[in-house]
Amino acid sequence: MPDNVLSVSIGELVVSNNQDDVLVAYGLGSCVAVCMYDPTAKVAGMIHSLLPKSAKNNGFEKQTAKFVDQGVPLLVDSILKAGAQRQRLNVYLAGGAQMLSAPGFSNSLNIGARNISTAEEILRATGFRILAQSTGGNSGRTVKLFVGSGKITVKTLGQGEVTLSPELSFSKV
Repeated sequence: MPDNVLSVSIGELVVSNNQDDVLVAYGLGSCVAVCMYDPTAKVAGMIHSLLPKSAKNNGFEKQTAKFVDQGVPLLVDSILKAGAQRQRLNVYLAGGAQMLSAPGFSNSLNIGARNISTAEEILRATGFRILAQSTGGNSGRTVKLFVGSGKITVKTLGQGEVTLSPELSFSKV
């Protein structure tokens, strides 16, 4: 059976337990993708977050995967509802490149680094350990999560493709 590609666009969350599905976040620049996988239940989930933190108490913004601080808890809730068990979840992180840089600009514009930092902080605070990541640098990435196997590949522009797995160490560029 051919793989079914499910695109995870900016601000989206996708969860699947169909072993033929492949979750894909295309063109991650400063955005981050947080991937979770339960190898026993074969349930996978991914968010594609644009910004680190939502505006608090604005009264207008519903909870969304567009923000890392809201997206991670939504992903956890969604993947558990789909049959995953918290203690079995493998967590991976990709993206967070610095796409805007020019002389005279401060590093406060480095949204990618802030996205990575927020994701790491929230995952740690909620008891998750990131097993592997491909983050930082100045190049865009595409991340794929194969639901049937749990394999995660990250293709970085101009640098080829790597496979993230529990056996690999962190690959912060």
